[in-house]
Amino acid sequence: MTKIMKKPEVLAPAGNLEKLKIAIRYGADAVYIGGQAFGLRSRAGNFTFEEMEQGVAFAHARNAKVYVAANMVAHAGDTEGAGEFFRALRDIGIDAVIVSDPALISICFADAPGLPVHLSTQASATNYKTLEFWKKQGLERVVLAREVSMQEIQEIGEKTDVEMEAFIHGAMCISYSGRCTLSNHMANRDANRGGCAQSCRWKYDLFEIDNGVSKNLVDSDEEPFSMSAVDLSMIKYIPDMVDAGVDSLKIEGRMKSIHYVSTVASVYRRAVDAYCADPENYVFDPAWEEELWKVAQRELSTGFFYKEPTEDEQLFGKTRKIPQYAFAAQVLEYDEETKIATLQQRNNFGVGEEIEFYGPGDTGFKQVVEVLWNEDGEEIDRAPNAMMTIKMPVDKPVKPFYFMRKKK
Repeated sequence: MTKIMKKPEVLAPAGNLEKLKIAIRYGADAVYIGGQAFGLRSRAGNFTFEEMEQGVAFAHARNAKVYVAANMVAHAGDTEGAGEFFRALRDIGIDAVIVSDPALISICFADAPGLPVHLSTQASATNYKTLEFWKKQGLERVVLAREVSMQEIQEIGEKTDVEMEAFIHGAMCISYSGRCTLSNHMANRDANRGGCAQSCRWKYDLFEIDNGVSKNLVDSDEEPFSMSAVDLSMIKYIPDMVDAGVDSLKIEGRMKSIHYVSTVASVYRRAVDAYCADPENYVFDPAWEEELWKVAQRELSTGFFYKEPTEDEQLFGKTRKIPQYAFAAQVLEYDEETKIATLQQRNNFGVGEEIEFYGPGDTGFKQVVEVLWNEDGEEIDRAPNAMMTIKMPVDKPVKPFYFMRKKK
């Protein structure tokens, strides 16, 4: 069936309440979070029920949605308390729960009727018949497997009306749809139950046994081997995603910083708005990709969307120079008469350094730090202490929740 082009939502990660608010302020239509149980990110901040209530109130007041990831692979005993958990989410006003395990899906439908269920990418949905199957089970949306190609997404969009959600930016698991047991073996932590130790990103020496003799295949001057995958970025291909009928464009990173979340959410917000406003005259802005490189941790790629990636394209095996920026400060206040901003320090910076301000809906500007004052009004050369309050002149007006960063 042919879908009429509609504007997809920008779906951002939120590891805690602060990140939820930042993501929405910076343009996310929806956020996905984790609760205290049943998720895959035990090391993320995650949300108590009280924090969920606050997050939902904040989001709904701004016409944004909140989804909860409960996408663990449940073993015997893991489902205890699931019914109460899902009922609490429904009563709080959570917009949907993201689940992969059929047992948890059935419990949700039985114990929390009315709570929409989305299928997690962990379930490896790769074709339209799979989406139709889950539709018959009552699910409203399916998060496609990262291994699905653009051509396959187009076919799915043509043959089913099930909502499609697809990852468009962030880290990628080296295992198929995230079903990894490497962490279990290396660290005795079950990645499929929230305990991923990211063993694939560790550095390894490689040895070959030849006639009983062990030989290290990694030269001393080489970077140790890693199974770490490069990151995904589809910023150049937003038109393809929209035209294929993807309903939700998902950004990975519930454990990432507010610097990352604010930057990536705002970039994809601008790109989606620009294309959907005028598809025929849309032109990709290279500045969007430059922004994403400022928070990149690895090389960026298009994953499996356009072809099967080669080993060199998929593995981030060597340390490459990536133009990273450090999150330096957050704006607390700005005096328009004196043009002095009050900042909360997040990373060491000082007089003479070039810094950059940016904010919600504002692409930002650069300036050089000319003078700094501490909380007592004393002039200082540097802001060395975490979370310290400082003041400085700012060339252009800024607002609370603007951020300041500097090149590393």
